[in-house]
Amino acid sequence: MLNRTPATRRFLKIVLSLILLVPFAGMAQTPTPNAAMYEQASEVSGLIIQYGQDVAAIRNFYSPYTAIDGYNDQQVQTSPEERKRLTEIGNSYLEKLKTLDFNSMSIYGKVDYTLLKKEIVYDLGATKLDEDEYNKITAYIPFADDIYQLEHKRRRGTALDGQEVAMQLNNIIKTLKTSKASLASVPSIDMPLARRANASVLGLKSRLKSVYDFYIGYDPNFTWWTPKPYKILDSNLTVYANLLLSKGKFNTNQKPDSSGIKGIPIGRDELVRQLKAEFIPYTPEELIALANKEFAFCDKEMLKASQEMGFGNDWHKALEKVKNTYVPAGHQPEEILKLYNDALTFIKARDLITIPPLAEETWGMTMMTPERQLVNPFFLGGPEIIISYPTNTMNEDDKLMSMRGNNPYFSRGTVQHELLPGHNLQFFMNSRYKNYRQAFYTPFWIEGWSLYWELLLYDQGFAKTPEERVGMMFWRMHRCARIIFSLNYHLGNWSPQQCIDFLVDRVGHERANAEGEVRRSFQGGYSPLYQVAYLVGGLQLMSLKHELVDSGKLTYKQFHDTIIKENTMPIEMVRATLINQALDRDFVTKWKFYDFSK
Repeated sequence: MLNRTPATRRFLKIVLSLILLVPFAGMAQTPTPNAAMYEQASEVSGLIIQYGQDVAAIRNFYSPYTAIDGYNDQQVQTSPEERKRLTEIGNSYLEKLKTLDFNSMSIYGKVDYTLLKKEIVYDLGATKLDEDEYNKITAYIPFADDIYQLEHKRRRGTALDGQEVAMQLNNIIKTLKTSKASLASVPSIDMPLARRANASVLGLKSRLKSVYDFYIGYDPNFTWWTPKPYKILDSNLTVYANLLLSKGKFNTNQKPDSSGIKGIPIGRDELVRQLKAEFIPYTPEELIALANKEFAFCDKEMLKASQEMGFGNDWHKALEKVKNTYVPAGHQPEEILKLYNDALTFIKARDLITIPPLAEETWGMTMMTPERQLVNPFFLGGPEIIISYPTNTMNEDDKLMSMRGNNPYFSRGTVQHELLPGHNLQFFMNSRYKNYRQAFYTPFWIEGWSLYWELLLYDQGFAKTPEERVGMMFWRMHRCARIIFSLNYHLGNWSPQQCIDFLVDRVGHERANAEGEVRRSFQGGYSPLYQVAYLVGGLQLMSLKHELVDSGKLTYKQFHDTIIKENTMPIEMVRATLINQALDRDFVTKWKFYDFSK
């Protein structure tokens, strides 16, 4: 723990007493003993760490990390042996949870118990889905078990007969040729299965490479016999993996798409499963309705600003004027610093949150590469702010779109999202308080917290001029659009091109930026709910703010300082810690945080 001044210790004591001893409306009346220890741990935190380490040990042992398709440190597809062990470990921890005295725990222990149980159940479900999907592609990889067995022997350094291994590899080559010939008569494979088959073959190729690299040069017999058949098999596995992927076809209702953006719509059932795991008690359709309702508010605010700017009801013209306020190339970093200082001055003047001096001192700044800007057309945050602005290698149209899409009025509302008190402060505090909760990473907390500050600052009057309100409303419309286009895509209703057109026509994006945004959403390594999480998580925190701050139970600073120290977890569980909610062992999500009637 960090050294603290007496004043800071007194402040923390006050905050903790408010959290743990003062009964909020509807909260339990029992105070929590030894309050200070719960700043870093709970009765279940040790078990959380152990579960995470046990799962990591199994994954590292049974599915070694290697290089795949040019990307380093990628984990190969799970094997039947690994899935069996993951299932056994998960079930063993569920049994351990049953032995704990849940009713005697603090609210922090009960929350951690609930989160760990949720995590284990979700992991077991994902492993079962993985197994079911694997079973659907085994006909395409009849040689898999032979390679798995070789890797199994390699893990403990079993001495291999090089001639026997060469014969095995030759037999696999023959089986592979038969599979390739059979595949020629298959008209198509459902795209998710084709991608799974492709990844499985590449995973087998990597496992085989781990065997070859282990023995070659060290075992004379192995080195004499295996190089030629290994190289032939290695090459054929690559060809076969690509052939499997080429057979993939999307079985959705989507119209033909010309965007070139490739992704996999996961379908309604999987969306519902993932929403449940994130403690979001709404259906995809209800969330789309929520986004449209928020969009209506944005439209009204945008029209007001447009009228004040002299453009009447044509807010697109007002937006166009705002876009053209971009700063010259080379001057964006100094503009970002100015906007950051504006936001932090505003926040400090209202005493909204404690900003540790070291956090304020040590945030960094880097520039985004042109390649990354194809996926992330706007600046990003975390330990540092990554600035997106044109470089000399871009063509003229892309340079202009990058500058217009990152103009000062757009950036004004989001610099604090990326820096303080947004992502940078999250990284700073998450490494210092309840770090074990990183196991419960959720974008609804990560992005929801940062988006919440955009909503709060707008309500607090941070946007003083109509141009500033246009800039902040643009981003709020963007968050609404993210929910609408991403859920419609995964429901199979929209193609990537329709998503791009929606961002251009409904929000006013530059087309290149819209393409980058959609590409980021569907092939940038983000979870299907990631884009939903921004506004939904922010609205959850706004609802909680209304419940506790607007009612006078907590000050803004008490509210924010407490949340940021609880680390990442579903917002409903943040609420449980703040109100000392009565929880049971079989808790399920139930908090309806959004009022559709207003």
